[in-house]
Amino acid sequence: MDSYLIESKDFQSFQNEKEKIINDLGFKDASINSYDLEEVSLENALEDLDTYGFLSDKKVVVLTNIENLKYDDNKDSLNHLFKYISNPNPDNLLIIYSNGNNTLKTIKELKKICKNIEVNISIKDYIKNAFKDYKIDFKAINMLDEYCLGDFTKVVSECDKLKNYKYNDKTITCDDIDILVNKKLGDSRDLTFAFSRSLAEKNKKAALEKYRELLEYNIEPLSIIGLLASQIRIIYQVKLLEEKSMRDKEIAEVLGEKEFRIKKTRELTRLYSKNELLKLMQELSNMDYRLNNNLIELFILNI
Repeated sequence: MDSYLIESKDFQSFQNEKEKIINDLGFKDASINSYDLEEVSLENALEDLDTYGFLSDKKVVVLTNIENLKYDDNKDSLNHLFKYISNPNPDNLLIIYSNGNNTLKTIKELKKICKNIEVNISIKDYIKNAFKDYKIDFKAINMLDEYCLGDFTKVVSECDKLKNYKYNDKTITCDDIDILVNKKLGDSRDLTFAFSRSLAEKNKKAALEKYRELLEYNIEPLSIIGLLASQIRIIYQVKLLEEKSMRDKEIAEVLGEKEFRIKKTRELTRLYSKNELLKLMQELSNMDYRLNNNLIELFILNI
């Protein structure tokens, strides 16, 4: 059974292509196990691929966010994956999602050994076609595209809404889009992760930009302080435990965290001394009592 690498800038397009492959190859009734490699280690997925199913002979394994795995840091597990793909279990269907970053060594290798499918959907072309019986100018098309942030599912929904609203005069204007279309914010989870990562890396400019973006989500400042405290605390805990020559897996077991998060946190411990981390945790604790946005910005600038 071939393994598939699906490349697409749009996740919904990937989902559509994935479902088509599953149905076409007769895996519609198979168990489907998905692994977000930003959240779990590749070893979990490899164990699944190497294990026979109990309830069904057929199994679908889906991998996303594989771009986050640098080859040099994950040689053993990635080479294990490449070896599996070269000699796969015929009862397994492996589908890997790539956002199209072809410069990475991992993606280059996967393209050699997987059946490669590129799914390219032009949002603007879709909008033009959706309104082929309507009057709409390029400025309005660009505005709708911008308001949807490349979310193909949202584009489809908003086009239907606009067509129904302007069914009589068949004209779509920028004012119509501004009134009817809810401007999409990025995924707050992604933004929160980017914010905490930038702060942990002492990238003050990026952290400040991400923090101000977070304010648009109406997230309470107290929640942001909790996020910061959690990030600093785990860096401090990992720093203490790695001084005892503990491995990622051992630290993860002690702290009750995922091994992947421990691995990523260890990349940051070298940026801080223990005293710095203790001071930051104390500052965040004191901030609870006199909380405002200016204090959080000041904290970011002083880190």
